[in-house]
Amino acid sequence: MKHRVIIIGAGPCGLSAAIELKRAGIEALVIEKSCLVHSIYRYPTHLQFFSTPELLEIGNLPFTTPNDKPYRHEALVYYRKAAECYQLNICTYEEVTSVHEANGKFQLVTKTISGHELHYEAQNVVIATGYFDYPNMLNIPGEQLPHVSHYFQEAHPYAGKQVVIIGANNSAVDAALELMRVGAKVTVVSRGAALSGSVKPWVKPIFESMVAKGAISLRISSQVQEIMSDKVIIREQTDEGESLYNLPCSFVLALTGFRPDRKMLSQLGVQLQEDGDKPVFNPDTMETNIAGLYVAGVIASGKNANEIFIETGRDHGKWIAQHLLQ
Repeated sequence: MKHRVIIIGAGPCGLSAAIELKRAGIEALVIEKSCLVHSIYRYPTHLQFFSTPELLEIGNLPFTTPNDKPYRHEALVYYRKAAECYQLNICTYEEVTSVHEANGKFQLVTKTISGHELHYEAQNVVIATGYFDYPNMLNIPGEQLPHVSHYFQEAHPYAGKQVVIIGANNSAVDAALELMRVGAKVTVVSRGAALSGSVKPWVKPIFESMVAKGAISLRISSQVQEIMSDKVIIREQTDEGESLYNLPCSFVLALTGFRPDRKMLSQLGVQLQEDGDKPVFNPDTMETNIAGLYVAGVIASGKNANEIFIETGRDHGKWIAQHLLQ
């Protein structure tokens, strides 16, 4: 099957790229290994975005909501409707297993959820894969135990249990508050001396109030050294020096963030910048050092995946479309 453009990834930035290309008269095929906007689907059930709805819009379609900041379920509906409105050509539950360039064309092999192998050819490829499938691992003993997760969906399963949360960013703070509300005994372990500076300003004072009241325990300047079946071993740095102590728990949520997977870029020969993490690309066109190969969304970021959000990555498709029209 031959196409002018194939986009790998149906997240908000991949959808935005497909829409911008279609508005420019270029029909793109979008291939997604999971469901539409899978990263947002994997967000906590009751998550509220940091951004306003206007900053999440794609394709000049209004994102209407009665809330100042939209919620996860509203975003799922919005992006689903955006794809329907523009009648995008999307193959979900189909994973790209290999891509290689030969004679100025890109050859793609995919595998469907039913196990069928499909072959595609494209003049241009846009890699818009996200990062939510690749958590930042702690690389400590016990991290693979069944009661440890790098994802938090909702609080109900943890009601009445002792839960240790590793991390002090937005996801950790939101999870701690939700867990507290269902009666979980929550301890947040932060390696820093304070919460992350990116914690939502309307949430931070609520969290700090709960810590002050003793409803949530916060361990700063601390690191989990090992996870065991019924406890974690924590190293804490104090003015008196370091100390180790055991903290009983039933579950561990290692909410330490995520990173893009750049394996596909490396296989295609895309150069990486000096830090070995950020791909080399033209910021005006999003084209990499491989002619006809583009990046869009968080895959274009460096080690800090948060340097590109939906509100910035959604413009990448416009620049790609403009370049392909030249």
